[in-house]
Amino acid sequence: MLRALLYLQLATTLPLVGLIWFVQVVHYPLFRRVGAEVSAAYEQEHSRRTTRVVVAPMIAELACAAGLAFLRPPGLSGVLAVVGLALVLVIWASTFLLQVPQHGILEGGFDGSAHGRLVATNWIRTLAWT
Repeated sequence: MLRALLYLQLATTLPLVGLIWFVQVVHYPLFRRVGAEVSAAYEQEHSRRTTRVVVAPMIAELACAAGLAFLRPPGLSGVLAVVGLALVLVIWASTFLLQVPQHGILEGGFDGSAHGRLVATNWIRTLAWT
């Protein structure tokens, strides 16, 4: 069972790593090119669709990371398991404390400062997931 938990952790984390790199390098920078007349609607739709895609894998990833940290399968370093959980918690904290507020501002229309903060602070999640 513990081996299955490790595989599930990989199955949830690896797609999220690919997604966050796409978002960081391609998607978020392109927000600047969305016309002002549609930027609020675009951001609202982005948030709605992205939430549907990432919520389940992020919850599963958090559950797996916690399980691995507390149950520690044989051969998995306790330090590595705790660091893994800590990185997932950094991702969640960054998401809700840094990125979500910027998305909230952008839902009112494009704001260059909020966009800049979104792109800059998203590096925290990008590096933590990597």
